[in-house]
Amino acid sequence: MLRIGQGYDLHRLAPGEGLILGGVELESPLGTIAHSDGDVLLHALCDALLGAVALGDIGRHFPDSDPAYRGISSRELLRRVVELVETTGFSVNNIDATIVAEAPRLMPYVDQMCKKIAGDCRLQVSAVNVKATTTEQLGPEGRQEAISAQVVVLVESIDLSIGVPRR
Repeated sequence: MLRIGQGYDLHRLAPGEGLILGGVELESPLGTIAHSDGDVLLHALCDALLGAVALGDIGRHFPDSDPAYRGISSRELLRRVVELVETTGFSVNNIDATIVAEAPRLMPYVDQMCKKIAGDCRLQVSAVNVKATTTEQLGPEGRQEAISAQVVVLVESIDLSIGVPRR
């Protein structure tokens, strides 16, 4: 059995904050304002994975009202979500993600993002696609007030007793 999940996240940007995307720290004068490390790409990925297996969203599992998640690495959240997905009898098949940002240029970081995401999701790098686009200076992303990400995932049912996909 195959299931599809879709995720979206957006965070405001401010000077002097760190910018982490796909688990990679980027050089940027602007960074995300967030309770965790503010990685919009990984937050959208978590939501896509949770949605694919009907487990709600990232806020349900890791609420920003809980001080335990203050400053937490989104890679840690992603690894926990992958474990949740696997406990439902599914594994991640592939990931397609789009980051929407006017700046900074993201192409120099995309390969690193794909490698980290693949490792955390127990995938080959070839099963992870990250791309970036701008909004031609329109909207909050275009005015550099925010950064967002959209992710689509495919998950596949597995036989937990032997770890092989069921057909």
